[in-house]
Amino acid sequence: MVARRGGLTPEVDVLVVGAGPAGLATALQARAHGARVRVVERRTDAFRPSRAMIVHPRTLEGLRPLAVTDRLLEVGDRAPRAELHLGSRTVSTRLADVEIADTAYPHLTMIRQMDVEEALTEALGQRGVEVERGTELVAAAAGHGLARATLSAAGRLEETTVRFVAGCDGQSSTVRSVMGTGWHGGPYGEEVVLADAELDGGLSPGVLHVAAGRSGLVFVFALGEGATWRVLATRPTTCSGLPYGQPGPEVPAGEVQALLDAGGIGASLTELRWSAVVPLQHRLARSFRQGPFFLAGDAAHTHSPAAAQGMNTGILDGLNLGWKLAFAARRAAAAPSRSGLGALHDAKHVNDSSALLDSYEMERRPVAREVLALTHLVFFAEASTNPLAAFLRGTLVPLAAPLIPFVLRQRLPMAEVVRVLSQGWVRYRTSPLSVDAGRNRRGPRPGDRLPDAAVTCGGRRTRLHERTATPGIHVLLQRDGVVPDRLPPHAPVSIHWVESWSGTGLLAVRPDGHVGFRTEDAGDGGLPRWLDLVGAL
Repeated sequence: MVARRGGLTPEVDVLVVGAGPAGLATALQARAHGARVRVVERRTDAFRPSRAMIVHPRTLEGLRPLAVTDRLLEVGDRAPRAELHLGSRTVSTRLADVEIADTAYPHLTMIRQMDVEEALTEALGQRGVEVERGTELVAAAAGHGLARATLSAAGRLEETTVRFVAGCDGQSSTVRSVMGTGWHGGPYGEEVVLADAELDGGLSPGVLHVAAGRSGLVFVFALGEGATWRVLATRPTTCSGLPYGQPGPEVPAGEVQALLDAGGIGASLTELRWSAVVPLQHRLARSFRQGPFFLAGDAAHTHSPAAAQGMNTGILDGLNLGWKLAFAARRAAAAPSRSGLGALHDAKHVNDSSALLDSYEMERRPVAREVLALTHLVFFAEASTNPLAAFLRGTLVPLAAPLIPFVLRQRLPMAEVVRVLSQGWVRYRTSPLSVDAGRNRRGPRPGDRLPDAAVTCGGRRTRLHERTATPGIHVLLQRDGVVPDRLPPHAPVSIHWVESWSGTGLLAVRPDGHVGFRTEDAGDGGLPRWLDLVGAL
């Protein structure tokens, strides 16, 4: 039975396929900026157990305007401790001591992916969007600037028309297949073993234990979902033909114990509650957009778990994409509709948003490529069976163990390491949305992340990220700046006078926290033109 709805008039603006972190972040960002959103997930239950365990500072910053970050900090560990097991030596460190400047979150946060998904799902529910579990995208096609999608749920088919489809449906993405885009890269020669277990042997409770050995790396987190401890270990591939990135067969208790022993953890496995082997690959989609179809998260790029980049990069994809889809849909909805020509008008206005929509791939695909290179390098050092990597892990690193506490106490170099892992290096200066109308090269440039500087607004000291911690575009006026003319009252724009900034110019900050526009004269007419470029007028 086929239920037909919608015709040429889109029923919703954004259909998000997949309810992992990337899909939920995309949906929440789009909904917070006015889009009508549906989220479908083929699984009837949320994916468990968690694969990701760390949220980086830049991710917390991006989620702050969506009222999610405080919830994550309530359930996460903001001051994690780690013990590095290096041969016969054990080195203790507090990861909270590794601080980076100009952010409200100068720390790594240990938190399970399930907790992140629950917080995002709850925030979506508060905005009237429920995840439709057990609903699968089975077919889709583009036409007249829209997308027609066929969904399957409980044995019934539904056809619906939407403006945009965000494919956040993982490594075996249906949306990517619909787009027909390439998916280049290859498999790793190593795999990950995951297990939830009870361990005996004097492990410090509540601590991340890390062991480097010749055969690979072993992590033991106090974040198990079915037991006290979660074990994550790498080893040479033993299985073939399994779906990449998905839990495969159970791993016998003896093999899990062998991995712990090889890493020098010094703990005995007393109970194995759950285990699985996970095959790994490194791939990048050749295109992140085709017409009304977009890819984000693992559907667009997938890599090893090294450096805890997967969940964080997917969320940042979603925060970049969601507001753009919402603003493009807003522009299309404002188009005049007359006797059956509505879809043609929609298509015209989507074309008017081409720079906005094209910017997603232009901005995020280079980031994904750099993240792939980073994780590839780190994973080689952590897990490769290459003799050089095995020698470094098994021999040189233990010999250098006495120097590690000194290195970890050096805040500046360690802060730069955390900044790299947090993707503080990401900037979009060549994006069509980055417009610089000024000659002053001081301060953040269009495309840069807005730093969280201390400023004076409304006669009180505050920080920039506190002022911009709500959805929409934020315009930061210098002390003598004047609000530009022709800003309609319905525009999603907030104005802030920064009294501690001298001058007559302004910065316009995008919903994802990057500067989009800069000028030295707020009255030069540049801001309205930029707002029109991004679909905010």
